Amino acid sequence: MRILIADDHGVVREGLKVLIDNQPDMEVVGEAEDGLMVTQLAKELSPDIIIMDISMPNLNGVEATRLILTENPDIRVIALSVHLDKHFVTQMLKAGASGYVLKSCLFDEVLRALRTVNRGEHYLSPKITDVVLDDYIHYMATYNKTAEDHLTTRERQIVQMLAEGKSTKQIASNLHISPKTSDA
Repeated sequence: MRILIADDHGVVREGLKVLIDNQPDMEVVGEAEDGLMVTQLAKELSPDIIIMDISMPNLNGVEATRLILTENPDIRVIALSVHLDKHFVTQMLKAGASGYVLKSCLFDEVLRALRTVNRGEHYLSPKITDVVLDDYIHYMATYNKTAEDHLTTRERQIVQMLAEGKSTKQIASNLHISPKTSDA
């Protein structure tokens, strides 16, 4: 597995390189200290996976991910970030990242993410999974409520009776309306 590391902190890049290069199935093929550099190295080196910091100079990790995946959709990107905020998580996932790992994690989790993403699957740190699920649940609750708000009280009654298996004639009779109205 050929890996490119993009982080503006040298100690992070060096630490990851030493730990990754100790794995028999992994090799760090390059390091980038900013977003522009990682886009260039991605073209030159064609890594399997890029470990991408989000907050980098010259071009942030979100935009760098978009550019890289537009040119080479076969490359996989794992965000490695301090940001737990849903804005950063959703932006990276929308940009096409296959994984999101927090910098506070242990190296074993980075390895798990690399191997999972290399198999073509997605990987999210457990804390990130909570953020994504909470956001999804909130979205669905809002979406469902919005759809429901467009129905009048009478329309809700008709929908309820249809759900109970009543015919349009039965609904019309129960609500004292014409059968044609309940069909609409």
